[in-house]
Amino acid sequence: MKKSIIVLMILALMVPALFAQGAQEQQGPITLKFWTHEDPNRTRIEEKYILEFEAANPNITIERTTQASTKLIELVQTAFAANAGPDIFNLSIEDEFAYIANGRVAPIDPKVIGYANTKALLDTYMDGILDPVTMDGKIYGLPLELTNWCIFINKNVFKSAGLDPEKDYPKTWEDMVKISQKLVIRQGDILVRRGFDFRYPYYLVAFLPMVEQLGGQLISDDGKTAIVNDAAWLKFLTYMQQWGPSGLNLGSPTYKNARSLFNKNNNDIGMATTGLYQIGRIKAENPTFYDSKEWMVVPFPVFEGAVKDVAASFYGHYYMVNAQSNKATQDAAWKFIAFMLSHAEEYLTEVSLIQPTKALMASAAYKNVPYSEVFTKDFERGHIVYYGKSSSEFQTLIRSAVESVMLSGVTPEKALATLKTAAQELLDEQ
Repeated sequence: MKKSIIVLMILALMVPALFAQGAQEQQGPITLKFWTHEDPNRTRIEEKYILEFEAANPNITIERTTQASTKLIELVQTAFAANAGPDIFNLSIEDEFAYIANGRVAPIDPKVIGYANTKALLDTYMDGILDPVTMDGKIYGLPLELTNWCIFINKNVFKSAGLDPEKDYPKTWEDMVKISQKLVIRQGDILVRRGFDFRYPYYLVAFLPMVEQLGGQLISDDGKTAIVNDAAWLKFLTYMQQWGPSGLNLGSPTYKNARSLFNKNNNDIGMATTGLYQIGRIKAENPTFYDSKEWMVVPFPVFEGAVKDVAASFYGHYYMVNAQSNKATQDAAWKFIAFMLSHAEEYLTEVSLIQPTKALMASAAYKNVPYSEVFTKDFERGHIVYYGKSSSEFQTLIRSAVESVMLSGVTPEKALATLKTAAQELLDEQ
């Protein structure tokens, strides 16, 4: 009996101590590993947000790491495969959706970030914006940016070839060939100046819409067939074959990304496909070029005789939180993400990134951004990029088809047959 009483007394003394220890662990030091893609302008403001957040939350430390966007895709995938993913990361949704589908990221508790419920959070954003990160009624990400791509033009390059950029800019992909032939400068077979070149890693965003303009589809409406409308895909692959080194030699995946050259105004690129964020980068990297007004933005072209007027797809970079992080870390991560995203106007004015809240899209700040109306109209012509459990793999298959006709001498017919077989196998495995 005495032993029982002694045990009960010990337990009575231990229980408060255990609760106190749990509370201390819950509120003890938390370090958030935050991986994101490179952007010097965004780094500047996000480092400021980190200092402000850490000052208000002295128990939380943020370790922010940046990588090139294409490299980040590989690093995140490798880290999660080793069960060592970061607490916070962002990728484009077509590369990121698989993390939701495979249960690797944690849903948001709306109350943790100051919302009464999920509906209140949904109502903050433009319609459909959170659909790609919503599953079974739970939201798994918040958008750092919603991006679509138009065509940026260097007026000086056009003028040097006797073209009027305001009148002669390409409205069709056939125009793009003709104009690029006038703008291109070669030394032998080497392109010293390209008139235009594509964003080669991003086949779902900027290439698939070209196929859709011709009536093709990646996946049929009933979800059962991959690579729909052979004629459309064949015309697209033939176009890319002719664009490349073995055709008209107007561009290639082997050259430096046209977008990364555009801001320098070094007479090596006339046009590039890129987003509204490019405006902020021009202003930061080359203010003289920015102030010169010798650049402009025009809509995404269509093929002559297109059956659909489709612009480049828009995509979201969504912040997500690792499901393997403990609950206290997850809550701290979402609080930090929400704090960063509470500065939507500053992201727009300082970095030219669109966080698609209803308030921002209706604001004077958005309407005052140069060429914002061009992007708005192309949003209306476009749709969300294809995303799914295997979207990254589908993108790789399209890349292989395009690069095979451009660089390896494969015929469009053979490339299409290979693509169609591989894509159908991938679809059937889902």
